[in-house]
Amino acid sequence: MKLASRMERLGTETAFSVLAKAKALEAEGREIIHLEIGEPDFGTPAHIVEAGCRALREGHTHYTPTAGIPELREAIAGDVARSRRIDVGPEQVVVTPGGKPIMFFSILALVEEGDEVLLPNPAFPIYESMVDFVGGRPVFVPLRQENGFRFDLGEFRAGLSGRTKLVILNSPANPTGGVLTAEDIAGLAEILRERPDVYVLSDEIYSRLLYTGDFASIASERGLGPDGRTIILDGFSKTYAMTGWRLGYGVMPAELAEEVAKLQVNSNSCTSAATQYAGLAALEGPQDAVEEMLSEFRALRDLIVDGLNGLPGVECITPQGAFYAFPRIVGTGRPADELADLLLDEAGVACLSGTAFGLHGEGHLRLSYANSRENISRALERMGEVLSRVAL
Repeated sequence: MKLASRMERLGTETAFSVLAKAKALEAEGREIIHLEIGEPDFGTPAHIVEAGCRALREGHTHYTPTAGIPELREAIAGDVARSRRIDVGPEQVVVTPGGKPIMFFSILALVEEGDEVLLPNPAFPIYESMVDFVGGRPVFVPLRQENGFRFDLGEFRAGLSGRTKLVILNSPANPTGGVLTAEDIAGLAEILRERPDVYVLSDEIYSRLLYTGDFASIASERGLGPDGRTIILDGFSKTYAMTGWRLGYGVMPAELAEEVAKLQVNSNSCTSAATQYAGLAALEGPQDAVEEMLSEFRALRDLIVDGLNGLPGVECITPQGAFYAFPRIVGTGRPADELADLLLDEAGVACLSGTAFGLHGEGHLRLSYANSRENISRALERMGEVLSRVAL
């Protein structure tokens, strides 16, 4: 088959490749502990499920407006306005099937061939993939354990050039669990105010999964709100354990929202009607389940971090948000890809090499602790048995 050359520039998510390999091993009778996929190990709260079912029973089985049902766009605008302390109107909101379309559509709408996009590394791999796909040039700002996987502002400033069109931020971050502090955000805003021609895509999908302090958004900074040049990416998958429902959204300048909606109508028409009504119930209903999940994630975080720091050749700082541990494994003497394969094959523990998230992920693994305490404890025990044999 002769494919368009652009397909050669399209990457993927290694998590799904590892999941497929792990499932194949399970089909052979192996018991695998899954720490590779980033999704909450909780069911969607019952009132949200009921709202989705009720929507189906009431006949919400047809097309919706491309940008989303008006009630949900209003609710999202109100929620974002309250949480980021900014003015937001429903005309700035586009509801999409998951958060990824906001990445895809925003980059497609803004980035010309040869434009540069400044982004963190290691980071969610789809950022780099989409920039490459549209012919842009990714420019990486390394995230280091010594700095809590936060930006060095000097390196961030140095990464900007006359060709920079877009900056991508992600806090709390996948894969590191790092969080940009209010001071970091203020520093980034000061730099970006010098470049009014640069747009910002702020991936805030984990904004409710923050263990200490208040969430800081670049959109709250003067001159950098979604009424000007920031696109907020958020959604329901992580906060409300709704990964399979496929429901995300972007909040952006109204003019850009019209263009993003145009891209959506040309691709998937609209987001599932019943899913949108479930999202409305998530925002307007009780938030107890969110707090309960966060409390359990905090306990799981402490469990896995303590356990990882007890393994030969492994050191792990405490993540401040999301549900990922990103331990440094240089002391094992094994490259990250090799060690991740070894742990799957010999320990039955599925995790990801840090290089799945970029060049600067070498020397690390990513483990999702969105699992049960029992499984995490068993995974750590199995990893310890393997590492005691192979680590330097």
